[in-house]
Amino acid sequence: MKSFKKTRSLFARASKVIPAGIYGHASPAMMVPGAFPYFAKAAEGCRYQDVDGNSYIDYMCGFGPILLGYQHPEITQVAREAEVDGECFNHPTEYSVRLAEKVVEQIDRADWAVFGKNGSDMTNWAIRVAREQTGRKRVAKETQAYHGIDPWCVPGYGGVIAEDRSQVDHFYWNDVSSLEKLIAEKADELAAIIVTPFHHPNYADSELPTSDWVGALNRLSQKHGIALILDDVRSGLRLHANGSHCRYGLEPDLMCYSKALGNGHPISACAGTSAFKVAASKCFLTGSFWNCAVPMAVAMKTIEITERDAIPEQLEERGTQLIEGMLALGKRYGIPLRASGEPAMPYVRVAEDSSFKRQQQLCAAAVQEGLFLHPHHNWFLSAAHTEEIIKESLQSFERALISIIET
Repeated sequence: MKSFKKTRSLFARASKVIPAGIYGHASPAMMVPGAFPYFAKAAEGCRYQDVDGNSYIDYMCGFGPILLGYQHPEITQVAREAEVDGECFNHPTEYSVRLAEKVVEQIDRADWAVFGKNGSDMTNWAIRVAREQTGRKRVAKETQAYHGIDPWCVPGYGGVIAEDRSQVDHFYWNDVSSLEKLIAEKADELAAIIVTPFHHPNYADSELPTSDWVGALNRLSQKHGIALILDDVRSGLRLHANGSHCRYGLEPDLMCYSKALGNGHPISACAGTSAFKVAASKCFLTGSFWNCAVPMAVAMKTIEITERDAIPEQLEERGTQLIEGMLALGKRYGIPLRASGEPAMPYVRVAEDSSFKRQQQLCAAAVQEGLFLHPHHNWFLSAAHTEEIIKESLQSFERALISIIET
């Protein structure tokens, strides 16, 4: 039985000096309080260690940033080399130019790129660029989609006023009629439609886009001069080396990246077509740490390795192996499971479990077996999840299934 003694002690200390102790997506309330680790100590490859010394095969990868594996040797080497000359300066370094050139070379439809630190930096700025380009105010987003922590899209309502969301409209994923109805009513007011490559809400199954949906997004945005923004923050580099829109046939004007771009180093990017370059130059964008050299050097190497080693193809193969193995085990032990999303970012849950209580029980049992699975959020694979690691994971998952049968 895994112990969380130090975890509890550290959380008690944190609660005295940090609002909620741990906030945001890492909050214990987002998983199963008391049954999951709260604080990290170390990680290597695909294995994660908490402050109590418990080790897990990690299928959250830092909630997406770890694409190649923790402490990937090539990434570590590049970071050390870049750090020798310093990290934060008055001006950008050559790395900013080289990285922009790399993004333009690598990402389909990209004619320029800018950089920040978080996905929210880029989605929020892309909205401003769309408004500058079109001279319109309104933004259309899919219901339940997550695009960051800015007031116009943040989950929840703490500190948010009605005016923050007064220019935002909603449509339903894969529902062409809902999008057509919205555009028929407000096309002349819409600056942007912002979408994720596939729908990955919390507390629900993921949904892949239909061909009709992709066609409608392309057709309607282009017909009415509405900027199509792809929020590829969560999926970028995992589904296609040239951008997730290449996997589905989307034709975005602006594309936002972060998470896997730096394999754990803090960096984000927005890339766009030439038609939006002048508008982008008019939208102020800055941060004292945004031009730091190390994350940019690392991002170039991450992009290089992604293409060189066919990382998206690797993740799809290993993710399929994991999903098929889990579904077969669920069938064997009489616990029907449901899988959704992309194999590189799968979500497997207990079927017919609307309360998620059984799902929480299963993921808590998996933690006890050394397998870190989130009960309510899509998972992530990295290149460090080898065929042997998947086999080991399935053995742990089988023990977790058996344990909840016996309780």
